This record gives sequence, C-alpha cells and structure tokens, in this order.
Amino acid sequence: MTSDTLPDIQTEADIKALVDRFYDRVNADPLLGPVFNEMAHVNWAAHLPRMYDFWSGLLLHTNRYQGQPFAKHIPLPISGEHFQQWLHLFCHTVDALFAGPVADEARLRAGSIAHVFETRLRTLHDPLSIL
Repeated sequence: MTSDTLPDIQTEADIKALVDRFYDRVNADPLLGPVFNEMAHVNWAAHLPRMYDFWSGLLLHTNRYQGQPFAKHIPLPISGEHFQQWLHLFCHTVDALFAGPVADEARLRAGSIAHVFETRLRTLHDPLSIL
C-alpha cells in the first residue's frame, strides 16, 4: 500500500496493530532489544496491554491508562541514542501501517515523549547538563 491508500488510526484494533508491530521491531533491534529484555526484564504479557491503553489514551482519547511511565526509565542505562532509535522505529512503524491526521499525531506525540524523557533523564543523571 502507498501512503495515500493507508488507513488512519481509528480503532482499538489499529492501536493494537501499531503497538504489536512496533514492539516486534524493538525486540529485534540490537540497541533497544537488550534494554527491554536484559536490563528492564519487561514482562511482555503485562507491558503490551498497558501500551495499548497508553496509546489509545493519547490517540483515541480513552482514559484507561493509569501509570507513571517516566519512573520506570530512571534506573535504565539509556541515552539520546536509545531515544532516537525508539523514535525512528516508532515513526517507521506508523508510516508502514497508517496515514492521516491521527498517524501524524502519533508521530508528534512520540517525538515529544522521546524528547521529554531524554531531557529529564539527562538532567537527573547529570544536573549540570542543563547549563
């Protein structure tokens, strides 16, 4: 399919498809896979439904997600390189599956999340980095 024939993100099934495909790519990625699986020891059976709720809340305006996503990232040895790769994989996944205003919003939200998390972690780990 070309981008002009791709659907936009509209349903819970679309959110699930996006999240599942994205995390398949994360798991296969040589930079991010070890962070999720060997360092964070992500329980995928629990994590994926939370991510469906998270992205559904952001993109479909549901209110199921409850949590503090940033806190889980604090102890991880991650840097700007990790966030850039996360964002690249996320945007590539959106582009492969969807096109339209909600897909655009998904990419914008992901970029914002990556920027905020990276900045906050850098500040926590190196407070002088903001000077």
